[in-house]
Amino acid sequence: MAEGSPENKSPTKLEIDRPQDFKFHLAYEVYSKAWEENASDEARFKLNELISTLTKDEEGYSNFYAQIREYRSDSHSYRSGRVRIESSRKRDWQRTENRAGRNRRHR
Repeated sequence: MAEGSPENKSPTKLEIDRPQDFKFHLAYEVYSKAWEENASDEARFKLNELISTLTKDEEGYSNFYAQIREYRSDSHSYRSGRVRIESSRKRDWQRTENRAGRNRRHR
């Protein structure tokens, strides 16, 4: 029975936060929240691997967020990309509302 093997040990949360580095601090907060939401050892080992890779590669934030997405419960709330907002002119809106009102009154 080997006690030093990583398969037998439960993972511990890494305390490598850098409050002076804003981008890393936010990434660490995401890691911390995902750590507390996932109780499986496999997920926690992967989370530790992701945050330790980010400490070595400062340019890998997009890769970090792409890989940590599956471990986050709130990842469905963020959607990147542009959203098209449809609008109409005030006069056109008034015209359609007046027409709809007349149709409702005479039915």
